[in-house]
Amino acid sequence: KLFFTDYGNAAKVERCDMDGMNRTWIVDSKIEQPTALALDLINKYVYWLDIYLESVEVVDYRGRRRQTITKGRQIRHLCGLAVFENYLYTINSDNLSILQIDRYNGTDVQALARLDNAKEIRVYQKRTQAAVRSHACEADPYGMPGGCSHICLLSSSYKARTCRCRTGFILGSDGRSCK
Repeated sequence: KLFFTDYGNAAKVERCDMDGMNRTWIVDSKIEQPTALALDLINKYVYWLDIYLESVEVVDYRGRRRQTITKGRQIRHLCGLAVFENYLYTINSDNLSILQIDRYNGTDVQALARLDNAKEIRVYQKRTQAAVRSHACEADPYGMPGGCSHICLLSSSYKARTCRCRTGFILGSDGRSCK
């Protein structure tokens, strides 16, 4: 799945398949300006910053069990969001510090370090990547991903795929080749 925020005409948090199909709103009320998003892949939670409402909130992948983690003026200066173990990590753009927020007790916030110029944060850890033995976009015997001549996108599961073409090309009737 692909998760993303939008604060155009109607602010929301959404999810869709990697090929853009099955687009679903998972948060569309009491939300104004969601600017950063992080996923807890193990427990299937979506966290986001809303800098207008000055809050950090969470829902499950279906948009249920919504909770506010922390709220207050300091949120309007946050950018980027990452989750690892019991903590959320973000950047305070006002003083360029990395903040650690206890995701179960939002009042426990600690500044960890200062950076010169940061707008995003990521945590890289082996446990955050799900192991998949095989998937629909693996290269075929001719080296084409998922048998697609240009782009292979995973669909509703790791066993399904959709072929797409680069700009200027049209997908052929076989659903795999681009012309």
